[in-house]
Amino acid sequence: MSVNRLAYKLPKQLQAAVSDSLEDWKTNNKVARLWQKDASLWTNTDENKWLGWLTITEQQLANLATLQQFAAEVKKAKFKHVLLLGMGGSSLCPEVLRMTFGKIAGFPELHVLDSTDSVQIKTIEKKLDLKRTLCIVSSKSGSTLEPNIFKQYFFERVKKAVGEKVGSRFVAVTDPGSKMQQVAETDKFWKIFAGDPSIGGRYSALSNFGMVPATAMGMDLPKFFKITEEMVKACGPSSAADKNPGVLLGTILGVAANHGHDKITIIASPGIFDLGAWLEQLIAESTGKIGKGIIPVDREKLAKPAVYGNDRVFAYLRLANKPNSAQDAAVAAIEKAGHPVIRITLPNVYTLGQEFFRWEIATAVAGSIIGINAFNQPGVEASKIETKKLTS
Repeated sequence: MSVNRLAYKLPKQLQAAVSDSLEDWKTNNKVARLWQKDASLWTNTDENKWLGWLTITEQQLANLATLQQFAAEVKKAKFKHVLLLGMGGSSLCPEVLRMTFGKIAGFPELHVLDSTDSVQIKTIEKKLDLKRTLCIVSSKSGSTLEPNIFKQYFFERVKKAVGEKVGSRFVAVTDPGSKMQQVAETDKFWKIFAGDPSIGGRYSALSNFGMVPATAMGMDLPKFFKITEEMVKACGPSSAADKNPGVLLGTILGVAANHGHDKITIIASPGIFDLGAWLEQLIAESTGKIGKGIIPVDREKLAKPAVYGNDRVFAYLRLANKPNSAQDAAVAAIEKAGHPVIRITLPNVYTLGQEFFRWEIATAVAGSIIGINAFNQPGVEASKIETKKLTS
């Protein structure tokens, strides 16, 4: 197995600036420093506390037996549906996997609820056979309002369907010692899977927040992680900046943003269409702060090249075994017109994990180049505080 290919074409001035930045990363040993969790690469505050995702694939490979046992038990229990209850970082990766892999034979169908809209809740509920549904409550802190509301609602609904054994239909994914862990223990949940406190929600795709739902829906995790690990190695501390797939991408994005190309249009093949929604949160929430940032544009119908100003970078994630000729033609025209274009080729859907990791590295690198903390979330925290005031 090899690493998903990345090719790019940039205007001359931007290409020169990217080369200079890559040279800076080489000269100042920044790739190794990233892996050493050196907070001075960003704003020298608490960044070193948020880099647990760098080594998560290694941990998951060591932990595969636990996940495979869970998969076997889910299959044996003959659940018809799995319902993931989460918001944002806890739900976006499972939603990508659901839309990419669909229903896998012999396993329950995954549904994802990440909206408090009552119509959406009812629509999902109508699709479920609650007697044969496994609910995964996904909340890092355990104090996020929405997953707690979802849990209370569906706990009551499932209880009506199955009676006192309701706890056996629930699984929690949460950080150790959280409020959600306490709730899960009190309500006798079937299983509790631990999150990693050093991984923020939007960087948690390859942690249990993404992989417990992946397991329940029947994905081949040994295969998935074996392929993903190739990208992790390629992005490793001894890989030179210009040969490092994640650092190279992050440098293009960060340097482009500093040169006024601060909007990234994401084009993804229909078979991996929802990857853009995951990227949107990762990029926007990580880089958009203190008046700086990269604005991701997802699901935009591509226009003729002349429509676009020179504030764009185009990233084309192409599924090689199911390409779309209209997308190919539109991207070729945009590239020919001189806009910055990044092309990433995924041979098949099982190489998706490589992109989760590559873009996490890239986002961290872009944050460093822009000069921000790529891991905090002041806007999110501020809105949580205001929501708590309103709801208390």
